Order: sequence, then structure tokens, then C-alpha cells
Amino acid sequence: MASTALKKYQKLESSGLWRENATGQRREVIANLGATSLILSDPKREVALAHWSLPAVTRLNPGEMPALYAPDMSEGETLEIDDQVMISALETVNAAIQSERPHPGRLRNMFLGTIAVAIMAIGVFWLPNALEEHTASFLPRPTRQEIGNEALADLTRLTGQPCSSKSGKVALAKLSARLFGQDGGVELIVVRTGLAKAQALPGRLIVLPESLLAEQDGPDVVAGYALAARISAELNDPMLHLLHYAGITATFRLLTTGDLPESAVSGYAETLITSEPPPPSDAVLLARFEAAGLATTPYANMRDPSGVTTAGLIEGDPFNDLIPPALLPDGDWVSLQDICTN
Repeated sequence: MASTALKKYQKLESSGLWRENATGQRREVIANLGATSLILSDPKREVALAHWSLPAVTRLNPGEMPALYAPDMSEGETLEIDDQVMISALETVNAAIQSERPHPGRLRNMFLGTIAVAIMAIGVFWLPNALEEHTASFLPRPTRQEIGNEALADLTRLTGQPCSSKSGKVALAKLSARLFGQDGGVELIVVRTGLAKAQALPGRLIVLPESLLAEQDGPDVVAGYALAARISAELNDPMLHLLHYAGITATFRLLTTGDLPESAVSGYAETLITSEPPPPSDAVLLARFEAAGLATTPYANMRDPSGVTTAGLIEGDPFNDLIPPALLPDGDWVSLQDICTN
């Protein structure tokens, strides 16, 4: 069945080239295989650009690469994918969907029974996840920022208020601009206690523990954790994690009114800090660290001092034989280290 086929590919993502219409320019997107649809999103702005119903997805060039897909009734809208895992997933799901289509001669009672089971499965298993994905994909950035701030407020129950020395906050802003660009919109926040690692919140907030600043010769470690957290947030939207915690009722209210009840985020901090999403792959980290002009070895050594799980990041460090561009002037680094001393 399609639901069984989808289980294997839950949360599968890949990059692709999307053309909105026959005369449009191709643009890079992230293709996310959802419960009932293929969601195409802007990788930089976390905004959904298109939703393709899985039963409507059609491959235009069977056997050729890159695979070219289109939704039924499209007016030149296409998606190119060369990721073999995603291609296999789409082919498997399409075959499963086709096998479930009604066939002439099927007994009426068997057909009705199948429909009843399908409706129950949708209500119990599909609806919550689909509602969360749909809601998250259409939230405007100001709403994401507001919800992220609410989650941060709940987190401060465990961590204390964010560190706020004036010069330290200026240094944090400079580090964010250095890593994500002047218009990246990523806000870095440092807290004293309660966190063992960086945490990404909705609204492009990244919360960092003060321990990443202590006893370091430079900002490479904290910058590495900040960048890795941002990459994880791009691959696994933190809004989905929060909405799953908030529940279907709160999520539906957010979708219909644009307002998330305050009680929906209460207690979320405990769930957040105990969650352990898998880190991005070495290939993704190496490419993004190189693009940001950041060595991977300091981050890798801090993440796993034994080097067992981070050997690829150390051996593949794009700056093993080079000196990466400076992240911060020495004065700003000192201010950043003192951010929690008022």
C-alpha cells in the first residue's frame, strides 16, 4: 500500500531544479516527500513554492537522467531530480498508488471496506503530520519569528535569560553576518546553562550554550555549531517539531486564525533539549563550511573528541592546508567570550 511505501521514505529530501512554467527560469529548490504530496521549497527562505499531489506526479522521461517530473494538468511546470534515492522513492510510491486504484470487477463490499479503512488511516495516521506540514509551509516569517520567541521564552525557564552584554551582542551580530550574510536574518543567542549543544528554533533563532565560548582560542567552535544548527534547521524545519508538540488542535487553530495558543508552547523546552536530531551528513557539512570559509576540524573535535564519528570532517576539512578567512577581530572575540558577564 502507499502508506507502507511512504514509511521507508518519511522526511526524505533532495535538491532539484524547478521551473514554474514553460517560459520560467529554472531555480534550485528542496523537494520534500510528504505524506500525500511533494513539497517544493526555497532553500534560503524556508517558503513552500509548490505542492504536488503524489498521485499526480508523472515522470516525463522514464529511464533518462536527470529524472524530469511534472504534475498533471501543468502548464510547463517541471522538476529535475538526479538524487537516486528520491527518484526510487517517487517510483515506489507511484507504483503503490497505482496498485491501489480501483479496478473493474472488484466486489462492492470489498471496495467499501477499503475506503473505510483508508478513511480511518487518514484520520489516525496521516492527518496530524499532513496538517503540521501544511501549516508550517504557509506560515509567514513574522509569525515564525513570534512563535520562535515564545519557544525561547519557555526555554529560558531552564537556561536563564539570554546573555546580553552590549559589546557581546554586537560581536554575535557580526558573527551571524559573517556566517550567513548581512541579509541572512539569523539571530544568534547565548545562554549560560541548560544546553549541551546548539538548538535551532523557528524564526531563524539559534541558541548557543556559553560552554562553546569557554577555553577556546577563537570563535571557530561556536561558529561551527551555529552553522551546523542552521543547516539542520533547513533540512528539518524546527517548526514541525514544535507543532508536533503543540498538538493537532493548536496547529489547526494556528492555520485558521494565525494564532498559536500560549499554552501550546508551555513545557516545550524539556522536549527540545532532550531531542537528538541526527546531524547533517559529512558531505553537506563540508560543502557548507567551505562556502562559509570555516574549517570543520575545530567543530568536529568538539563534537566528538575521540574523532571516531567525525573522522570524515577532519580528513575532509577544506582548510586543512589553508588558513580560512578570519571570523572575528580579536577584540570582538574577547567581547563575545564576555557576553555573559555584565
